[in-house]
Amino acid sequence: MHRFASVLLVDPRGWVLLQERDERPVIDPDRWGLVGGHVEPGEEFQAAAYRELAEETGIRLAPGELSRWRDTEVFHEAYGTVDVVQVWVGRTTLTDADIVVGEGRRIVFVDPDRARALDLTASASRIVPEFLASGTYGELVG
Repeated sequence: MHRFASVLLVDPRGWVLLQERDERPVIDPDRWGLVGGHVEPGEEFQAAAYRELAEETGIRLAPGELSRWRDTEVFHEAYGTVDVVQVWVGRTTLTDADIVVGEGRRIVFVDPDRARALDLTASASRIVPEFLASGTYGELVG
């Protein structure tokens, strides 16, 4: 079993930050997913969420700017394992211009209707629709 920390940021329009993965990852290459990645041995999920966000986007948030939204399990075919994914969420006023892509083809804020229609990773295909239908998303937009 692997452990992953993922981050969903919501901008003032209600658009969500997603990453278009390139051909390199073992898990779900060439699909759209959440910013995030493996939790290192001995690392806490929360610390991994902030670290992965900074590594992949250049965004460095202060402690407390992300909230734990949900834990879920996802089967990753590439590993043949059911893995734990902890999702952290937050509101931001940042824009695409503030993103420094450290991994993948691009990382951008995506309109919720478009996000639902993208070719999403195994985890994002479950997490994104559930998040967009949640009260937490409504609170972050409102």
